Amino acid sequence: MTPKSGAFLAGSCIAGIAAVGSVFELSSGAPQWGTVATAVTLALSIPLTVVCFFAAVRDARANL
Repeated sequence: MTPKSGAFLAGSCIAGIAAVGSVFELSSGAPQWGTVATAVTLALSIPLTVVCFFAAVRDARANL
């Protein structure tokens, strides 16, 4: 693994944690940041998780 793929993987993990946290906040009924900000965070973090993960895999495979 290269530092670049490690950074992508770390970004994927952080975005995934943000997505899960947003789901729990929205399901509680009273999100701390408000419904709109939490929903935007959820909407942005899900694709970011996928994109960062695939970028990490692509970079790791390219540097085998």
